Amino acid sequence: MASPPRSPARPQRRPQPPRRVPRPPERPVRSVRPPRRPRWAMRAMTTLSVLVLASAGIGHAVISSLDAGIARVDAFKDMKNRPSAGHGTNVLLVGTDGRDKITERERRQFRLGGVPCHCTDTMMIVHISENRDRATVVSLPRDSYAEVPEHTDDGSGQQHAAHPIKLNAAYAEGGPQLTIRTVENMTHVKIDHYLEVDFASFMKTVDVLGGVRICTATPLKDSYTGLDLAPGTHTLTGGQALQYVRARHIDGASDLGRMKRQQQFLAALIDRATSSGVLLNPMRFRDVTRAVLGSVRADEGFGADELLDLGRAMRSFSPSSSEFVTVPIGQMNYDVKGIGSTLKWDQVKTDQLFTALRDDTSLTADHPHHPHTPPPATVDVDPRQIRVQVANGTGTMGLAGRVDAALAATGFATTRRPATAPAHVPHTVIFYDPRWDRSARALAAALPGSELHPVPGQGPMLKVTAGEDFKEVHQIRFEDPAQPQQAAVRGDEVVC
Repeated sequence: MASPPRSPARPQRRPQPPRRVPRPPERPVRSVRPPRRPRWAMRAMTTLSVLVLASAGIGHAVISSLDAGIARVDAFKDMKNRPSAGHGTNVLLVGTDGRDKITERERRQFRLGGVPCHCTDTMMIVHISENRDRATVVSLPRDSYAEVPEHTDDGSGQQHAAHPIKLNAAYAEGGPQLTIRTVENMTHVKIDHYLEVDFASFMKTVDVLGGVRICTATPLKDSYTGLDLAPGTHTLTGGQALQYVRARHIDGASDLGRMKRQQQFLAALIDRATSSGVLLNPMRFRDVTRAVLGSVRADEGFGADELLDLGRAMRSFSPSSSEFVTVPIGQMNYDVKGIGSTLKWDQVKTDQLFTALRDDTSLTADHPHHPHTPPPATVDVDPRQIRVQVANGTGTMGLAGRVDAALAATGFATTRRPATAPAHVPHTVIFYDPRWDRSARALAAALPGSELHPVPGQGPMLKVTAGEDFKEVHQIRFEDPAQPQQAAVRGDEVVC
């Protein structure tokens, strides 16, 4: 039987792209929320902002205008016999009494009256590591005992032999050059750049950032500057920030206490600049840089290239990238005839500090870094001197014992005899005698959110009733306001 004939083969067609079906016009189009940017995208944006400033037309114009707007000073003219260069970059940052550049309203509001002294109000060495991943700030007390080297007065041509002074007087006697020479002679650290900031520039910088957040566990009140801050967290504007960093009459620590606050403020300033998107936005970066550099003086070598280099370095900066220390003090109230009371450096510890700076060695390398753990709160009463009785004000079994043990581990002198409160309480309460209010505030810093309840006549024992809102005991760090800071701290250890 014959096979049936095959159907003729069909010619093969080229595959056609799928037809797009148009969305019906009456159906509304929903807006889709963009996905969260991954970390690499943020890094790319940061890099892009720096590249925009570095290479785009507007970036070139911005950097050129900034460079041209900086007042220059020949800070290193004819300097000889200088220390050998180490690793990294050292900037001598000087804060001057520039009250002659502020408005009359600001004078009255922030108590900046008086005659400008044309002296240094603040002095720091800022060391930027060679690989640009760390900044070390060393505060030099203004009342440090110093010896200025032999020099010639630029105005009169008069020769001056080497003689003792307070460190801040070097600027009044011989300006930036004599200041740099004096600092180099004392530290044996070669200064690469000089940057001089006045009151007006400082206030503008803080304002253009939208304020800087600081926190305090104790009241800060200074009748000289007008500073008046209650315990807690505050966002300071430019004028308020100036009051904060200038205050010297808050406690018995005078200039040493002020330097601690200045270091805390610088850490908070870095936190604000790196977390507010300034470095991701070329225009905001420009505005901040203009505010910083618009009314400063710098050495002639601090130009556009250096600005861009610092901008690149700050890309990945955070408070944990910075570390702060005050030069070690060996003798307080060192009296010098004709000069008065000075601070004499501890030569052995000072040599160790500045050797680490020359060698580009971190001062806080042994500090554990836990990015999700809040930094310890600073208190001005040693917790070992604070007696605490803990009671359980909840239905949770064993809570008072856990709170007692945690407070003891933090350093408080607990009774180790937890009790049961007569009634349940929703919030943790600290009962204290008003005569021991500083101790109560130190304990409250370890128990965030707790309520302070004064009980006149209770005596030195503090009584804690743990409430339903209790979560954990916060770490604290005791700093004696009458003593200089003994160890370096990282920026993330002192910000809020």
